[in-house]
Amino acid sequence: VQLQASGGGLVQAGGSLRLSCAAFVRTFSLYSMGWFRQAPGKERLFVAAIGWHGESTDYAEAVKGRFTISRDNAKKTVYLQMGSLEPEDTAVYYCAASPWNGSNKDIIAYKYWGQGTQVTVSS
Repeated sequence: VQLQASGGGLVQAGGSLRLSCAAFVRTFSLYSMGWFRQAPGKERLFVAAIGWHGESTDYAEAVKGRFTISRDNAKKTVYLQMGSLEPEDTAVYYCAASPWNGSNKDIIAYKYWGQGTQVTVSS
């Protein structure tokens, strides 16, 4: 499984961005997907996750109500719509794939990782 994240950039506080993660795999619908983020000098943290067919989603408390995860299995792509961005959201965002169904919050559930895309929110 190869994952390619895109859509990061520089945005002002209060703005929005949509991240995309394209998967190069035959059976994308058999992987739950997640987004994680890592700020400089800090550990990689869970942001959002979605089950095989989008039937379940979960979010970190810090992003609930501001971020939305979705997927398009026909396009083999998962999205992270980010709104009301705050400087604290600045990080490298990684998409990841897990062979287990459900909205997995645990980083160890994810077997495959994309290269990351930088999101910078200015105040």
